[in-house]
Amino acid sequence: MSPAEVAAILFGTFVVLVILRVPVAFSLGLACVPVFFISDRLTPSLLFDQMFRSYNSFVLLAVPFFLLAANLMNSAGITQRLVDLSRVTVGHLPGGLGHINVLVSMLFAGISGSSTADAAGIGSLLIPQMKKEGYDSSFAVAVTACSSVMGVVIPPSILMVVWGGLMSVSIGGLFLAGILPGLLIAASMMGIVYIYAIRRGYPVYQRATAREFLRALLAALLPLATPAIIIGGIVGGFFTPTEASVIAVIYSLILGMLVYRTITLRRLPVVLYDSARFAAISLFCIGTASAFGWILAYFKIPQALVNEMATWGAGLTETGILIALAFLIVGMFIDAIPAIIILGTVLYPVAQDVGMHPIHFAIIGVVSLAFGLVTPPYGLCLLIASAIGEIRMVQALRDVAIILSAMIAVLLFIVLFPDVILALPRWLMPRFVG
Repeated sequence: MSPAEVAAILFGTFVVLVILRVPVAFSLGLACVPVFFISDRLTPSLLFDQMFRSYNSFVLLAVPFFLLAANLMNSAGITQRLVDLSRVTVGHLPGGLGHINVLVSMLFAGISGSSTADAAGIGSLLIPQMKKEGYDSSFAVAVTACSSVMGVVIPPSILMVVWGGLMSVSIGGLFLAGILPGLLIAASMMGIVYIYAIRRGYPVYQRATAREFLRALLAALLPLATPAIIIGGIVGGFFTPTEASVIAVIYSLILGMLVYRTITLRRLPVVLYDSARFAAISLFCIGTASAFGWILAYFKIPQALVNEMATWGAGLTETGILIALAFLIVGMFIDAIPAIIILGTVLYPVAQDVGMHPIHFAIIGVVSLAFGLVTPPYGLCLLIASAIGEIRMVQALRDVAIILSAMIAVLLFIVLFPDVILALPRWLMPRFVG
């Protein structure tokens, strides 16, 4: 079979199964089956062989541990401490609670590494409060959903761990490269919140005193040390990303059980169960998507795509824009982890062919897929925020589109200025980034 024929079978079967509402993880595995039966050189047992090979990865052990650390931090009640710190920092700006929402998401992203944990944890606390203070429900939902995407952009990011583990890219370099895009997304959102607040007359909090700021900072200092410990340890070469994830779990346990005493022995099994359930879903997606990606590589489909795109004469910038569009579109329909494995492995040779740095390519992909969390029909973070705000998802789409337009401008900046994005990892990790 030619690469085009295999691609048609794989993607055609996958699309049909998704339309039939078969879960994406199962759709990816089932889409491989026809190719295994049609090809004389392959057997269906290879599906399970490739799945188990993908699980045999020390780096991917970080995924369940980071998920557990995020759940422990959530259960420890640190969200309220971050809200208090954000209130004394930006609450005096027009639309204070909207700015607080964005800043809390940015701070929480540096602790959790998960956008869905961000949307659920912060949304349940701030959306009802925003509605109570006179904010439009659609705006409260939109700003909560959109700000939650920083959870997978600002380090530590579970998507970056998966990307680095599967494509042999420095995870420490990815973490450092994600800092500036995360800050730019937060700044762009706060600019939109400011415009909304001026036009709609949203309330403002009184400016906090220096003593109030210091008190809130001290209360949130221990949770805020989490990203410094994780990133500093990885960049400094003290431990690997997997070891960092275990340290994050231990640190979260110490905060929740010994310092704040908000996690009890009775509560701990529930947290462990929830974390194991979410980790199992993510890892099963990785397994089936890896088998799917192996078939793509076996039949040289990425190379065929490189040869085709070479005839277009596209340069670095044009290829970067095409890659961002591809990830944006795919992210609207499927979860980010299988999208990384499938689309990332297909487009990686294309990026290499035009001289794109692997970390630059990864940041474009991660940020683009993060935006898929707030775009229907998938839009998981938007679904979570809409459920908390008690409105239909379609009611928030107008405000989401306005906020997302500013975030798309950040994505364009990432594509156009790779040297700026790579400056921090090149400075702090020159041996691994280059």
